Parts: sequence; C-alpha cells; structure tokens
Amino acid sequence: MLRARELSIPCQSIPNASILNAIGSTGLQLYNFGQTVSMVFFTETWKPSSFYDRIKENIQIGLHTLVLLDIKVKEQSLENMARGRKIYEPPRYMTVAQCASQMLEIEGEKKEGVYGEDSLAIGAARVGSKEQKMVCGTLKELCEVDLGAPLHSLVLLGTRTHELERDYIRAFAIDGATFDQSWAKYHKRSSSAVQS
Repeated sequence: MLRARELSIPCQSIPNASILNAIGSTGLQLYNFGQTVSMVFFTETWKPSSFYDRIKENIQIGLHTLVLLDIKVKEQSLENMARGRKIYEPPRYMTVAQCASQMLEIEGEKKEGVYGEDSLAIGAARVGSKEQKMVCGTLKELCEVDLGAPLHSLVLLGTRTHELERDYIRAFAIDGATFDQSWAKYHKRSSSAVQS
C-alpha cells in the first residue's frame, strides 16, 4: 500500500472475515479484549514464551486474551530443506487441548501466577461455520477436550468479564459445577481488584 501510494497507484483495502471479530460469537464483548497472542507448536528444544508477557499485561488490566493457534502447512523437514527436496510434511493444526497444555507448562516454569489450572477459558473451533463448536472450562479441563477438526482458537477470560457474558458462556461449560467454582474465585478476585 505504501509503495502503491508513492507511485500514485490507486488501491483499496477490502476487509475480509476475521477471527478477530468472529470471536464475538463466544458472547464476549469485543471491547474487553486485549492484545492477541499466538501459540506455536513446542519442540524438544524450542518453547517460546513471549505470549506469556502479553497475557500478563492483558490480565493486569482485566482484559480477555485471544490466543491464535499454530498452523503448519507446506512445511519441509530440516533434512529435506538441506537437501533441496520439495517434499512437505503433512499439515498440522494445533488444538485447544495442545494450547491449554502448553500454556500450563509455561506457567509451571515461570510461576508468576498469571493464570492457572482453574483459570476459565473458551475453546472455539471452526468459528463462523455451520460446524462451529465452543466449550468453556478451566485450562485443566481444556487440556482434555476434543473439539474435532481445525481451525481452533482459545480465549482466556479477563477479570472484566461481565455477568451477562458469564451467563452466555456458561451454556458452553464442560462442567457447570467446576465453572461456578472457578467463576466464584475469579469474580471475587475481580471485585477485590476494583475495591483496591
């Protein structure tokens, strides 16, 4: 766009459908979302945790965090790249369960209490399609959830979650009792933060 403007070439931006606004189908208010982060597939030697600090910033001001999950399509193995072979690995799409597990792994290493096993989150799959599916539960519960085919996203709830949002997302609860326990702990934290 910048180069086109410099060359006086007319151009126009036409927005496409995006998970950044479609995630509103969770029932969460879009203006209560903070920075969006990405979660990549961990390897034995590579476990990037830059997402953690962004989530921490969002949590500190009470905002939800949309976590975009890794997609590996048309990727080559290191051996095939080194040998110049155009052989690609099968496509891989991160699941909500993998994301929740990796989030808890990093919290276990950092130990800053940004979120924990009982933190509420929403797992969303195939948002905007007829096969859309959403579940709400603790990160621990989401480690075991199967939402089926890709694409998946995860939303970690912020402390500004409104009671109307709570009522809406409770319909997606994996376990109503666990949801209520986590909400009570979470909501209490939210109220004390407001009073401070």
